[in-house]
Amino acid sequence: MDFNLSDDQRELRDLAARILSDATSDEKLRDFAASGEPFDSALWQTLAEAGLLGLAVSEAGGGLGLGMIDLGLLLEEQGRTLAPLPLTGTLAMAAVALDREGSDSQKAWLPKVVAGEAILAVAVEELGGLDPAQPIARAIADGNGWRLSGTKMAVPYAAQAQALLVTATTEQGPALFLVDPATPGLRIEAQASTSGEPQAMVTLDGVTLDGDAIVGSIEDGARIVRELVQRGQVALAQRQVGVAAEALRRTADYSSNRIQFGKALGSFQAVQQRAADGFIDVEAMRGTALLAAWQIDTGTVQEADIATAKYWAAAGGHRVVHTAQHLHGGMGADVTYPIHRFFLTATQIGETLGGASPMAARIGAAIAHGQTEPLA
Repeated sequence: MDFNLSDDQRELRDLAARILSDATSDEKLRDFAASGEPFDSALWQTLAEAGLLGLAVSEAGGGLGLGMIDLGLLLEEQGRTLAPLPLTGTLAMAAVALDREGSDSQKAWLPKVVAGEAILAVAVEELGGLDPAQPIARAIADGNGWRLSGTKMAVPYAAQAQALLVTATTEQGPALFLVDPATPGLRIEAQASTSGEPQAMVTLDGVTLDGDAIVGSIEDGARIVRELVQRGQVALAQRQVGVAAEALRRTADYSSNRIQFGKALGSFQAVQQRAADGFIDVEAMRGTALLAAWQIDTGTVQEADIATAKYWAAAGGHRVVHTAQHLHGGMGADVTYPIHRFFLTATQIGETLGGASPMAARIGAAIAHGQTEPLA
């Protein structure tokens, strides 16, 4: 695997960095947090105009037809800038799933996503669910259609989405469904999140769907759901690289200029050791996320490597932002000072779609199964 970026990829990264940095200064993020808005709609449109919302959408769907590594460059910059945008669910998960597996009518959403006219939310996680690819929610065949029942927790941007992708288990196994949020029997209730990202509990009480609501075939449902979750896990890992790297950069800058006991805080050996450990964590996060993204792009996915990327996003990400808070001292505890936003965001990313402990368990299970056998 070549870890070097191509010239096109560097230009893509630089473009994303310029757009997101211009819109997300500390002052602008403070104003946004006070506005009560769910996401930065103006910035969303700017990304659409720059073609960045179509990175991973095929050319037939109106996009650029690039892969997970390329999309990850945008996601890393989102993490670095803490840009309040629904990128992971809409682009990395929903749009790619519809692009690859959807019917013609379902793919009609893709040009709307690329143009910034639609947000797609993904309802995957459930209370008590040990594996997001093995949903507890049930889908029962009802004539030519389906009836869905269950509760999805912490669904990002569910209340703002024009369509939901919902996972449920049928008699044949897991499957993915495209659901209109206005469908009778579906209820969306706001939930508070660690980072302030808008989330919701989505309750499905016998929601009736047409037969064409299923994404792909019922026979391929388990694979489709598993790949959806894997893309989400890798996207979160890519975003976490940006969060952790920027938190560490800010900490290095702060400790170099903060005078304590007549010396720069960064001159103390213990501070240097903490920062060095953080650098190692960031690079481990970056390497494992790149490997997992490359495997998705090349169709050579290994379960243990996907879980390893998410493990490092959870464990390594937590260590880095904890170091950032610690080395900032009292300033780190001040909610008017920006470093706390990185801690809150990293904490949420780390636990979404599986934290460190469940990922470590999946790594062990994948190794025990030779990494190629499907895990139940």
